[in-house]
Amino acid sequence: MSEDKEIFENIYKEPGAGWTKSEPPTELVELIENQKIHPCKVIDIGCGEGFYSIYLSSKGFNVLGIDLSEKAIIYAKENAKKTKQNIRFMARDVNSLLELNEKFDFILEWSVLHHIMPPQREKHIKVLSNILHKNGKYLSICFSDKSHEVLETGKKYGISPVGTKLYYSSQQELKELFNPYFSIIETKDITITGRFGQSHKANYFFLSN
Repeated sequence: MSEDKEIFENIYKEPGAGWTKSEPPTELVELIENQKIHPCKVIDIGCGEGFYSIYLSSKGFNVLGIDLSEKAIIYAKENAKKTKQNIRFMARDVNSLLELNEKFDFILEWSVLHHIMPPQREKHIKVLSNILHKNGKYLSICFSDKSHEVLETGKKYGISPVGTKLYYSSQQELKELFNPYFSIIETKDITITGRFGQSHKANYFFLSN
C-alpha cells in the first residue's frame, strides 16, 4: 500500500474523507454488545480519522490506531482529544506491523484488505497471525466480487474514484487465504455505506487465531 501514500494524503487534505463515518458500524457494535469481543488490547488497522478507535476506547478497549496517511492520524488525534479518549495513533504502513514488537487480542481491519493486491495478501495475513495473541479475534471487512462494479465490468481489479487500486474478493478466495492461519468463526455478505451514502457489497469474516 505504500505506493498509494501520496493518494491517501491528498484524500485527507481536509477532514471528512468519503468513507469517514463518525458512527461505528453495526457489525462491530453487535460483536461487542453480544459479548463476542470483550474489552482488550486492539489494533485498528486503517483507522482513518479515528472514529472507530474512539468507539472502542469508549467501551474500555486499549486501542492502537494506525493509518498510512499522516494527515489522517493528525485528525484522529484531534478527534480523540475532543472526546477525552486516551488512544495511541501512529502513521504506519501495514508492511511494517512486525516492527511494532507488540501483540494484540483483537484486530479490526475495516475496508483495508481490498487495497492489498492478491500477490501481497498471504504475507499480510501471516503477519496479522503473528501479532495476534493465541485465541485472539480478527474482523476483516473488504469489498466483494458481488459489488456492482464487478457485475458491470466483469473485472475483479479496479480503480476507485479517488485513484486507489482495488481488488474485489470472493468468499471462497478469502477462505483459502485465511484458513492456513485462522479459524473462521463467521462469514457473511454485508453492505457497507460511505459518508455520502454510496454502498458496496462486502465480505465479512470474523476469525480466531
